[in-house]
Amino acid sequence: MVLNVDSGIDYRLRTLEQAEIYHFPLDEAANQNLERYFNQLVVDDRVHEASIDINHRDIEVFAAADDVLFASFAQLCQTMRSQNDYIEMSRIYHTVLLADVKQMDAKLDDAARRFIALVDEFYERRVKLIISAEVPLEELYTQGQLEFEFKRCISRLTEMQSHDYLASEHLP
Repeated sequence: MVLNVDSGIDYRLRTLEQAEIYHFPLDEAANQNLERYFNQLVVDDRVHEASIDINHRDIEVFAAADDVLFASFAQLCQTMRSQNDYIEMSRIYHTVLLADVKQMDAKLDDAARRFIALVDEFYERRVKLIISAEVPLEELYTQGQLEFEFKRCISRLTEMQSHDYLASEHLP
């Protein structure tokens, strides 16, 4: 859903373009920014959900409303998830705010695989992704078996911050 008023301004696009799409380090400002962006992107003032139903399973999240999801890295990548879960999320949500992304290495390869799958699905469906992370984007994955896959993931995350990507239509 695109929010246009008589002036023809797409306020969601403007919010996304003004947002710090990738925020590090993790600090109080990072949390406040994600909360503020969520509230700006959500049009409906109704109660925000604290869990979502994905493939007939409840997933605890910070908030979900108006096709916008606000969740943590732990909730989406450090729990048992399959690629089908990310496909379903990318179908439902046009924007996802992902908080507290950890620096990954060989010890967190399972979470890194899930994170890569999440980014791949969101990229393909043109889901807008706003992240707060411990480290700069280039340092998200330090060493392990997934270095090649993670380079592609970083490339996609970089493209997902571009005007062209942010202006592209969600493909549910």
